[in-house]
Amino acid sequence: MAMDSFRDSNSINNLPDEILGKILSLLPTNVAATTSILSKRWRNLLTHIDSLYFDDAMVVYPNEEEALSGSDRFCDFVDKTFALLSNSHMKKFSLRHVPRLDHYDAYHRWISTALEQERGLLELHLHADPRFKGVFFPALKSLSLLSVSMLNYDNYFRLLDGCPALEVLYIRDAGHFDLPRCGAVVKSSSIKRLVVFVNLPDSKEHHEVSCFEAPSLVYLDYSSFVFGNYQSVDLESLIEARLNLRLWESYNNYGSSDDDGDDYSDYTVHHYYGDVTNLVAGITNITTLHLSPDSLEAIYFLCKSMPVFNNLLNLYIESNKEKGWQVMPLLLKSCPNLHTLVFKGLVHKVTNRCGDACACFPKKQRVIVREQEEVCCLLTCQVKVLEISEYRGSFQELKQVRHFLGKLECLETVKVGVVADTANR
Repeated sequence: MAMDSFRDSNSINNLPDEILGKILSLLPTNVAATTSILSKRWRNLLTHIDSLYFDDAMVVYPNEEEALSGSDRFCDFVDKTFALLSNSHMKKFSLRHVPRLDHYDAYHRWISTALEQERGLLELHLHADPRFKGVFFPALKSLSLLSVSMLNYDNYFRLLDGCPALEVLYIRDAGHFDLPRCGAVVKSSSIKRLVVFVNLPDSKEHHEVSCFEAPSLVYLDYSSFVFGNYQSVDLESLIEARLNLRLWESYNNYGSSDDDGDDYSDYTVHHYYGDVTNLVAGITNITTLHLSPDSLEAIYFLCKSMPVFNNLLNLYIESNKEKGWQVMPLLLKSCPNLHTLVFKGLVHKVTNRCGDACACFPKKQRVIVREQEEVCCLLTCQVKVLEISEYRGSFQELKQVRHFLGKLECLETVKVGVVADTANR
């Protein structure tokens, strides 16, 4: 009786094979394979999984010497798994492996096997050392390239050209001594969503030219130290962009509250590395823009001219007490149809170049007089919805909120999100 009750309560065994296969697909494949020894019920469930995730870091070697020399144990496991799943409909294949020279045939064999599925592979994630002689992934929809430092440009372009149906591309170039590779140039007529994260702080001299040619792209999430030039930018279908553009040099002493406010000509883009003019000009069709604190400064210092964003309806600004709002007046004036303005935090570095977009007042009276002669950028702003998150109620924040309320004449709705510890005061 007790045993029958236990069997009834063990409801997972009563699920259909297809559902159990979906559950196993969420696990690393080596873990999923171990479930076959649980009982007869689980013995053949591995054939129902549709996602494979192989990571050679999960292979247990008998000794350090064999691990360092590169055991064949990982390759044997992958080969046996593919043999077992020869009739499965695979949708996702993830491989984290740096093969030895004698493993490249196996490496290409695994990818080829994944591509031979009747319905076609939809997602491919590589954190490896791929060297492609020629590839064709006709049904591949999503591709992730994670720190593939050994992937040269020829193989990279060959890979993208072999993915005619690709819609989602995720690129990560990160490492202290690596060079920008996949994240520097993206050319694809089919991709619709692109996420690029480039963090190579020791490779400034190699951040020379970047290129984005993706006419079908609708979503861009781009984070990188600035390149010397964004040579070609074709993003005509882009709707939403998230930019985190990081400067190579520090500008901490420029535009401080006690600066004398000399002309901007002393700080032209020619004095500092990077030029984001073409990149900013290439995203003017967007309706939604997210800017990090670093991006605000990068656009101010390294954009030679601000284009007009006629279609921009939603602007998201993230603030940081170490970064200024110098670009805000010009940015707001360049968004004539802006509807929603969202701030994540209001505290920013106080400078004498924030203009009338904020309530910061520089110490030099002559700068104040000069600014007052101009029409306030907020007075001409068409913003109807103002949202503020991470509000802490400081004196500076309160002044800023009052400034917005007094100057945004079209404002209809204000939403303020208060930090939890502040709400209890």
